[in-house]
Amino acid sequence: MVNASAQHEDDLDPIKVTILRHLWEASQESDGKAWSLAKLSKRTCVPMSTLRRTLSEFEDAGIVEVTNHEDGRIFAALNDTGIELFPTLFSTQ
Repeated sequence: MVNASAQHEDDLDPIKVTILRHLWEASQESDGKAWSLAKLSKRTCVPMSTLRRTLSEFEDAGIVEVTNHEDGRIFAALNDTGIELFPTLFSTQ
């Protein structure tokens, strides 16, 4: 019998799963501090254009907050909804 959450995870886009997992790690490791898109792109091995498009989808879904700094740097982090939702999607505690 297949674990329901494992099956659910298999149905998700692997790039989206990778980005979400790294955003979750950022929320756990750095006390919720946002990571720069450059750092996320490097850690996930996802091209910047794909990362920005995916983060835009997550932002529209209400699970990620993307902020633009005056110096042109862009940061992303799971918001409270994303942090609350992540464990239910991936059976993480």
